[in-house]
Amino acid sequence: MAINLSKGANISLEKAAPGMSTALVGLGWNPRTTDGAQFDLDASVIICGADGKVRGESDFVFYNNMSGDGGAVQHQGDNRTGEGDGDDEQIKIALSSVSPDVAKLVFVASIDQAEARGQNFGQVSDAYIRVFDADDPTNSEKGARFDLGEDAATESALVFGELYRNNGEWKFRAVGQGYSSGLAGVIRDFGLSV
Repeated sequence: MAINLSKGANISLEKAAPGMSTALVGLGWNPRTTDGAQFDLDASVIICGADGKVRGESDFVFYNNMSGDGGAVQHQGDNRTGEGDGDDEQIKIALSSVSPDVAKLVFVASIDQAEARGQNFGQVSDAYIRVFDADDPTNSEKGARFDLGEDAATESALVFGELYRNNGEWKFRAVGQGYSSGLAGVIRDFGLSV
């Protein structure tokens, strides 16, 4: 059973899923209300150095740049509808292959064309992020999970969570920080230009 985290909580991956070498980060959501316009959320990951900023443009991994940090971080593809059960988008991380100068991986979900369509996370239900062992699919519930709840009603982008190193050990933190400035605001905060 996955360990459920509350906002701001963190956990060691070794405790959540002992022996994990490849983490799969799954993000899921369901559109709750819509005016008929397409509702497309996108998952991305920002790879950060010790200063909390990207090391370069390629440290932003998303549907148009699906690999980062020499292949250690792999986006698994874009789901444009959010239809179906389970994770809508996933990102795979080969933990032992992540460069030593990477301090954290920040997982973001943003609403595509949110401003033009008048959409925000208040129109999304059942949003979550989970981290589990990619090498043990029978134990996909071993790991950690954070359910967003109703915290980000007016925001169009969210930092869901982050994987970070602490004394050589990988940990996961449930963040849940919303951005009304959208994905552009998130990536600016991590040192990328829009």
